[in-house]
Amino acid sequence: MVSTNLTALLSTLITSNHILHYHNVLDAYGHVSVRNPNNASTFFLSKQLAPALVSSPADINEYYVSSGEAVNSSDPAGYAERYIHSEILKRFPQVNSVVHSHSEDVIPYGIAGVDMRPSYHMAGFLGSKVPVFEIEQYYNNSQVHDMLVSTNPLGAALASLFANSSSSNAPTNTLVVMRGHGFATIGANLTESTFRAYFAASNARVQRKALTLAALAAKDGELGHTDGVRYLDMREQADASVMNDWSSSKPWAMWVREVEVNPLYVNTLGTPPV
Repeated sequence: MVSTNLTALLSTLITSNHILHYHNVLDAYGHVSVRNPNNASTFFLSKQLAPALVSSPADINEYYVSSGEAVNSSDPAGYAERYIHSEILKRFPQVNSVVHSHSEDVIPYGIAGVDMRPSYHMAGFLGSKVPVFEIEQYYNNSQVHDMLVSTNPLGAALASLFANSSSSNAPTNTLVVMRGHGFATIGANLTESTFRAYFAASNARVQRKALTLAALAAKDGELGHTDGVRYLDMREQADASVMNDWSSSKPWAMWVREVEVNPLYVNTLGTPPV
């Protein structure tokens, strides 16, 4: 479990960056945030730094949830897309951690017209269909069309897709695919957001392989008792999602150990609690 002790929390944040890089969910870009347990109006996010190189509290900034701006005005501005985190955390008080990834396994689902759906039991948390954020709908005439969620309004537009109602402050979706960009996912804590980011990318690979196999089988006239790909039904999604929650500590403990023994990853705060 993630401790409310700030040192332990920051250690977990550092390790989450390392885990997601180690497993190719984050590349030189992408980021992970966590809400301040001692002050819900702020959150922690690494500075403008590749996730693998985040190693100490000096690499982390504290930001206001309300604005996405640094608490310490002398700190550098940080990630241009910190508004992904601030606006999601602002809208949903139940959310305490956000991951933004450029996973090459997930990106095709935002550009190929194929919905990402839960394809096996480790991705029940995805729900029936993952929404896609079409950023061009929210640009104004003065903005550079670089696909970055680099303003509060764009962050708020992305955050809105985590709820099925415009007035809801409770998330009904756990992941949003961002067209031509990547994805964002949420969690009640760092363990949960890391788990979801990892298995979202894993589900994307499984679904792609299933779609490919089904297409080849149909071409060869070899479809069996199923007519193409079978996804988890609504009951399976709900029950698998519960299982995902109670089982997340098992991979977390292994992931922590994997990065702990890899010399690329340095955590000056020591191994986080498991």
